[in-house]
Amino acid sequence: MDRILVVDDEKLIRLSLQQSLTSSGYQVFTVSSGEEGIETYNKELPDLVLLDLKLPGINGIDVLKKIKEIDENALVIMITGHGMVKTAVQVMKLGAYDFIEKPFEVEQLKILLKNAIEANKLKREVQRLKWEQKKRYGFDNIIGTSKAMQDVFKLMEKLSKSDTSLVLLQGESGTGKDVIAKAIHYQSLRGDKPFVEVNCTSIPESLIESELFGHEKSAFTDAKTMKKGLFELADEGTIFLDEIGDMALSTQAKLLKVIENTVFKRVGGVKDISVNVRIIAATNKDLAKQVKDGKFRDDLYYRLMVIPIFLSPLRERKDDIIPLAKYFINEFNKNIRGRIKKISPEAEKYLKNYSWPGNVRELKNVIERMSILETGDSLLPEHLLPEIRGETATIAGRGTFEIPFPEGGISLEKVEEGFIRRALDIAGGNQTKAASLLSLSRDTLRYRMKKFKIAD
Repeated sequence: MDRILVVDDEKLIRLSLQQSLTSSGYQVFTVSSGEEGIETYNKELPDLVLLDLKLPGINGIDVLKKIKEIDENALVIMITGHGMVKTAVQVMKLGAYDFIEKPFEVEQLKILLKNAIEANKLKREVQRLKWEQKKRYGFDNIIGTSKAMQDVFKLMEKLSKSDTSLVLLQGESGTGKDVIAKAIHYQSLRGDKPFVEVNCTSIPESLIESELFGHEKSAFTDAKTMKKGLFELADEGTIFLDEIGDMALSTQAKLLKVIENTVFKRVGGVKDISVNVRIIAATNKDLAKQVKDGKFRDDLYYRLMVIPIFLSPLRERKDDIIPLAKYFINEFNKNIRGRIKKISPEAEKYLKNYSWPGNVRELKNVIERMSILETGDSLLPEHLLPEIRGETATIAGRGTFEIPFPEGGISLEKVEEGFIRRALDIAGGNQTKAASLLSLSRDTLRYRMKKFKIAD
């Protein structure tokens, strides 16, 4: 039940508002002076205050100031006399949500109250979500004891305190580039502004310019209305261009122009739109080789290399494997009520010796599977997949490739389905990466996924 405090020296207005608002489902407190209003607000912290401007003793403007000192997000609607426009403007500048003139219709007031409370709840929910994001992507929640990760942390901390406009994250799939990008954003001065994520491989080349920069109405056949682009939506915040190594050369040229001039035009538009965004780009490709092969613009490459951060694969920082596994165990214990409390020394040895072709993402998937399936309090070697115990080769193809053959035989289709599912698991659902692991085209992989009824 939403609670409303009415501060008005006219008894008839107080009684009328208490009766009508209570019948509408509100809990109502009424007081006749500003001093009582401040005291009651401090004690009850209501959802909204209806505050008369003219009061005996301390006036409405001073009461508004005191309430805002108690809670800067306090929701206050001022009741003003007829024709007090200048005063109404003043109270709005002091933080009042709105004002209503006497005499007013109660039904009109109820609509104003409903809209104000709903808007305030939405605002508080957005603030809560931003606070959760800031906490979730705090530097303390990024696990890494290895020297490579400690060097990354130092650089991230410097970036969070600066407003450098360009950052390039490089590393294999699954190394956590998206987590690093979010941490840089949410721990920076831009943390309460938008974080817009773009996967450059998921948007068709014919649509990416419209998605990034927006379009005007009638710019093309399906452009029935004007649409803001992702750069415009990210203004004052951060845009994360994931898999930028797969961006078409024509789009790269337009992106370079935006980086250089911080302005662009919507598709079909003539007006320059200026934005202030931090660009964090990420790729699992060797961009230097892409430049040499003519697949990536050299001018864009050198522009992006202002602050490069390289994330080493998990196999090269084995000191991080067990701390990461324990962190994921704790997270899944909280979220899915897993029961695993510890990892046996033998299981630790297998985890550290495995090459982790899917990197941190694969480790997380393995721990999630164990947290769901195992009922004991210890993660033991027999709980691990055969390839982690060294009984089969990894899909990455390192070492001898052997598949245990059951005595009773096995369906070749089941083997094929199993490898497709495993490749998708290692690739974190990225079909292009999974197809590469299996030496298939993406279309062939999608055909076989449909054949075995494997969801996208």
